[in-house]
Amino acid sequence: MTKKIFITGIAGFIGFHLALALKHRGGHVVGCDNFNPYYDPELKKERAKLLKTAGIPVFDADIRSLQLSEKPTHFVHLAAQAGVRYSIEHPESYVANNLDGFFHILELCRKDPAMKLIYASSSSVYGLNEKIPFSESDPTDRPASFYGATKKSNELMAHAYHHLFGIPVTGLRFFTVYGPWGRPDMAYFSFTRSILEGKPIPVFHEGKTKRDFTYIDDIVKGAIAAIDLGAECEIFNLGNNHPESVLTLIELIETFTGKKAIKEFLPAPPGDIVTTYADISKAQKLLGFNPEVSLEQGMEQFVKWFVMR
Repeated sequence: MTKKIFITGIAGFIGFHLALALKHRGGHVVGCDNFNPYYDPELKKERAKLLKTAGIPVFDADIRSLQLSEKPTHFVHLAAQAGVRYSIEHPESYVANNLDGFFHILELCRKDPAMKLIYASSSSVYGLNEKIPFSESDPTDRPASFYGATKKSNELMAHAYHHLFGIPVTGLRFFTVYGPWGRPDMAYFSFTRSILEGKPIPVFHEGKTKRDFTYIDDIVKGAIAAIDLGAECEIFNLGNNHPESVLTLIELIETFTGKKAIKEFLPAPPGDIVTTYADISKAQKLLGFNPEVSLEQGMEQFVKWFVMR
């Protein structure tokens, strides 16, 4: 049976790539986005234009008032207010989008318990955990940011709705996703832009920060595997299982742009954590998830896209 898949945040970074991949393999894909100005909406509009060209309808809608004209078999919820640092100054946006918005999505699913919900969580739920790599069985009750707290809340809300109403729910904890058509607020994107423009880049934690950078194609494969699995109630880490330092990231950008970075070393900002590192053994076992793209390979592709666009 052909899957009918609805994606919120479809003009976002992950939603865009996932929609194209699902359409390419023959699925019926449709989605919505509210094109909010957290980062330049023009980038989302460019993605939406390409989606429509590929035959994927994109509706302008807010998830807090979303109604479905036809019932999908799978509902992929990616729309959210992102960003750890932004949550310090604008927590109200996270309440509106990540809490109230997710509640509305769960209510939509409650009306059709056969519809399978796959939703975006985040590595930020691990917060102040010191044990690495992060495993799905680790405690996640010490968030380091309000953003992380809202994502953990999503997981708890989803579990409650599954328990009460039988809704099939799968949470995907994404680890520092990067690649072409990415988010301008992410370090790899802003670093590339600043290095090419000869502007200084902020380097926190004396450059000791490490992230489990995960290329978008690997994330999409993991998300599709989760859609196909259709679990009753699961959470999966989707990460590269190989953390790299931010200094390594900068060196790769320097290599692929042919320009040296002007580094400005700064104290660690509030809410930041030093290392993220995904234990992916559960995703390997149940989803067949095995990331293939190294940071070097992925950043080469990103820089090519950035320079050519």
